[in-house]
Amino acid sequence: MKKLLLLVAGGIGYVLGTKAGRERYEQMRSTFNKVKDDPRVQEKAQQAAGLAREKAPVVKEKLSEAAEAASAKAKSASGSARGSDSPVSKLNPESTALQDNPGPQGDLP
Repeated sequence: MKKLLLLVAGGIGYVLGTKAGRERYEQMRSTFNKVKDDPRVQEKAQQAAGLAREKAPVVKEKLSEAAEAASAKAKSASGSARGSDSPVSKLNPESTALQDNPGPQGDLP
């Protein structure tokens, strides 16, 4: 069903695209180039790039701190999962959740 929907959507897009034709494509391309080459747009793009370069170290530091905090939280959560009050500690000792190799044991038919 998904493949059929994808094929139908692709067919519709192809038909509409071919109806627009080369002339419309050239018109859109020309408009894009005019906007791209506008000095005001170029100035704003340079400002955005400069701001990104300026803020990159701060963002990197914050991401590192967040990753370290998440790692510490995950380690503490996994370490406390085996504590006396955790649901894992209340499992039957024969439970596969506590086994190192919970797969099938012995000879298989």
